Amino acid sequence: MALWTLFGLMRGKATTPWPSEGGNDGQDGILGMPRYNPEACLDGCEECAAICPTHAIEARENGLAIDYGRCITCQLCTEVCPSGAMEPSGDWAFGVRERDDLIWSGRGARERPQPHGGPKAFKRSLHIRHVDAGSCNGCESELQALNNPFYNLHRLGIFFTASPRFADLLLVTGPVTSAMYEPLMAAYEAMAEPRWVMAVGTCAVSGGLSGGNYACGTGLDGVLPVDVYLPGCPPNPAAIIEALLMFLDRAPQRVSGGQIDG
Repeated sequence: MALWTLFGLMRGKATTPWPSEGGNDGQDGILGMPRYNPEACLDGCEECAAICPTHAIEARENGLAIDYGRCITCQLCTEVCPSGAMEPSGDWAFGVRERDDLIWSGRGARERPQPHGGPKAFKRSLHIRHVDAGSCNGCESELQALNNPFYNLHRLGIFFTASPRFADLLLVTGPVTSAMYEPLMAAYEAMAEPRWVMAVGTCAVSGGLSGGNYACGTGLDGVLPVDVYLPGCPPNPAAIIEALLMFLDRAPQRVSGGQIDG
């Protein structure tokens, strides 16, 4: 018997039962999106807006305007806030189907949109083609973790494929650089109908730190029709899994109006 086989038998099953049976999602102690408490906001204070590197926070006369689609979870706003209006949280499951749901509204939960017919097409499996459209490789590191023994993405019937011709979903990372625009479009055009698109990471959602410069755009909006938005810098493996299951209608969308349930 090979030593690695013996080692595996001694260690037992390494895969988490999450999310089907609860249990460990691997994100204990991980900081997510900063949580906004408007009642604690001080009049005239613009500390968080001034320090935000991606302009995810803007100070306005009636309070703060927050776009979580621009947030890179750097936590700078929580560090400079003098009143606790911006506080750290473990809110990392920020996948949504509509871009507007990443913008803080203050109205609380609303009726959430359903996928655009996607889940009905996937009774057994989902095949994904990933395109790196100028990422720093932070998102790629998290994507690689999906296939490790702990997360074992295949157990959920979700697979990555090397060819867009066999893919149902195009998963894009990066702000869409000028050099990657044509390869990205070629991958999308090679996919058979019906086809869907998922923007993973703040760069793909809104451009992130480098968006809008001479070499790249501001994410996928206006480039491809996006069906799932998942901000984060980078979003962790559990957040990616939740967003994929949400797309398949196997998990609820937990965010609306920039606020997470529970």
